[in-house]
Amino acid sequence: MDEVRKIVEAIRNGNTSPLYFLFGEEAYYIDRIAEYIEENVLREEEKGFNQMTLYGRDVTIDDIVGNAKRYPMMAEKQVLIVKEAQHLSRTIENLTAYADNPQPTTVLVVCYKYKKLDKRKKLYKAIQKNGVLFESKKLYENQVSDWIRKTLGSQGYPISHKAAVLLTEFLGTDLSRINNELEKLQLVLPKGTEISPEHIEEHIGISKDYNNFELKKAIGERNVVKATRIINYFARNPKDNPFVLTVTLLHTFFSQLLKYHGLQDHSPKNVASALRINPYFVGEFQTAARNYPMKKVSRIVSHLREMDLKGKGVGANALPQTDLLKELLVKIL
Repeated sequence: MDEVRKIVEAIRNGNTSPLYFLFGEEAYYIDRIAEYIEENVLREEEKGFNQMTLYGRDVTIDDIVGNAKRYPMMAEKQVLIVKEAQHLSRTIENLTAYADNPQPTTVLVVCYKYKKLDKRKKLYKAIQKNGVLFESKKLYENQVSDWIRKTLGSQGYPISHKAAVLLTEFLGTDLSRINNELEKLQLVLPKGTEISPEHIEEHIGISKDYNNFELKKAIGERNVVKATRIINYFARNPKDNPFVLTVTLLHTFFSQLLKYHGLQDHSPKNVASALRINPYFVGEFQTAARNYPMKKVSRIVSHLREMDLKGKGVGANALPQTDLLKELLVKIL
């Protein structure tokens, strides 16, 4: 993210702010910025007396302000990092008086995860004037595979498009979780290696042939043999392929297909934008649209909702996953 790079670059050049308020749904960038400040603002010999970490569940705003107003010892600055500050959401506005006049010799970092700060309130305006506000937004699923490619590419590891999509399908949009898996790959593969689906299967444990990505593709193509083979694999490996996740992904796919049918402009660019998907997947929707007319898609969406309830034990006497998967496939195909 350009904004993250700007913040890091300013710190690297010695231009620190007295107050960083990091908030938003995506924890990954909040953690990375806080870690960079923790590791780079003070010299190692200065950290003992001048660097402190507090946790929101254990302190009050008064505790934070009291520590922030201390003067550094034998150093130009002190660093105070408040993690899990979202636990202070009910009293966070009490930080306004400090934000209006932050201690210039303190670098206060507030990590306010999974929440937003009200732009209409005085605190937001005070930080905007005297500090740095950074909102870490959740990436859409169609943005994650590009993020994976850019992240690995910057570290000298190219990755095939299919491999990036496979990781996204299996790991979702949690960047911290994805980054942990990417670090595993970098530990075992020489720099410069192009990461393939085979590498992911071997080192992360995601099957390159039997996964929800391949199931969705097979169903879209009405490839009964391939879809049945994948479903049978899921039935034999229920822990790695939970039924609820499969239903959720298929429900998303057919809901998007319903939206595709309603579009006037079916050009790849417009489809990718309207459905919020990677352009790589547009061909799958074009194929699926030929195989599943709008009325059929509407029925499938209804069936998937019903199967989702059954998978959660509603209206079914704890049917085994094997039976649920087979019923699911019959209802769709």
